[in-house]
Amino acid sequence: MPEVLGSSSPQVALAADWPSLAHRELVSRIVISPTFAKSERLCSLLTYVCDMALKGRDSEINEQKIGHAVFGRSLDYDSSIDGIVRTQASRLRQRLDLYFQHEGVDEPVRIVIPRGSYVPIFESRPIAEPPQMPELQPAASAPLAPMAPPLEMLSDRQHPGSNMALWALCGVLALALAAILLRDYTRRDTSASRIAAHPLWGQMFSSKYPTLEVPGDSGLVMYHNFDDRDISLNQYLLGDYRSAKANSVMHSSASEWPNVQVEVATRRYTSIVDLEAAATLAQIAQSAHSTMQVRYARDLRPNDLKAGNVILIGAFEANPWVELFERNMNFSLHNNRKAHVFSVLNRSPNAGEPTHWESAGNDPQRRVYGLVAFMPNISRDGNALIVEGTSMAGTEAAWDFVSDDTELLPFLKRIKRPDGTIPHFELLLETQNMSSSAVHSNLLAWRITN
Repeated sequence: MPEVLGSSSPQVALAADWPSLAHRELVSRIVISPTFAKSERLCSLLTYVCDMALKGRDSEINEQKIGHAVFGRSLDYDSSIDGIVRTQASRLRQRLDLYFQHEGVDEPVRIVIPRGSYVPIFESRPIAEPPQMPELQPAASAPLAPMAPPLEMLSDRQHPGSNMALWALCGVLALALAAILLRDYTRRDTSASRIAAHPLWGQMFSSKYPTLEVPGDSGLVMYHNFDDRDISLNQYLLGDYRSAKANSVMHSSASEWPNVQVEVATRRYTSIVDLEAAATLAQIAQSAHSTMQVRYARDLRPNDLKAGNVILIGAFEANPWVELFERNMNFSLHNNRKAHVFSVLNRSPNAGEPTHWESAGNDPQRRVYGLVAFMPNISRDGNALIVEGTSMAGTEAAWDFVSDDTELLPFLKRIKRPDGTIPHFELLLETQNMSSSAVHSNLLAWRITN
């Protein structure tokens, strides 16, 4: 226990240190919770800023020092270009909200990291008033038929108030249990209402039917690294590209390549961005009392997209199913592998817009692009959400935007209809690729499609 200067009483030291110890225990509970357990970066970031704050070193909690201490950047790195701290802090705020809405709903203290700052605040949460217990009145005793009492009841006869106390205790426990069940039901109902009122997630998740989420096939992306062929959705469905015979035609002079390609193409990989998206979407579905099914892109069939809502993560190189939707979109992706240029095509440019945006492999600014499209499903009886990018960092930027209400809701407010609902839309984001992660993104253009 840290020594308290100027005090000779151990009890005084204990009282002074208790808030700090309680706050550290709160941080420990958070980082081992299901919401945080699989996100090492966010755990490290939360632990660092809280430790510094609890040591009274608030003035040292800044972007530059966090980047060096938590993310291994050099002491003099340029934080205006590398925005990893800002990006991860945004994610940390979202995860903290999720924790205190679910596992930590009963925590007496909440950790808040205000926007524009990295210094955590430990806020006391109001404790719900316990339900008023009705005064228990003893019931009138009915006359009992004369009988000889058992020997074990003689002691109770000698203390008539003991039975009443026992029944009173049972009554109190029953009322407390009912209050807890009512509170949990109310919280679940409130959470479901909040999701239903969300302008985007309220349309993507419903208790009436499940939502299908399709992460990308990263094995297909690695397969593309072996040759310059485009794999259409039809070829992807047939699966011929995964055969050694098909690949031997492309690499007849190097017998080892076909086997390597088949090995890569047949494995089931997906990216960390897709996994984070699936985890977050599953929590949203649970809060909405909805069901979410996750289907690997290779296992999907066209009929699966004809009913209900669908969420596709990844560009056509990882998720060929976006081909069904990009034909009706203004913004679409095109990869010139020979030139190492991944472009976003702008089919109908507005005034001042270019016909395309390029993400080149030799670009010193490492620009990449993310694309979000909210549109009708194939049968037009549900919705489809497309989250893709010119690289994994581009897809990450698109997902960060759509999953962060501080970014998404102002945009949706801008495009909403007079009745408060939102139309189908597309939007394009620009960001920078820093070690396969996205930094701060900018909204370049958008379209309203109905």
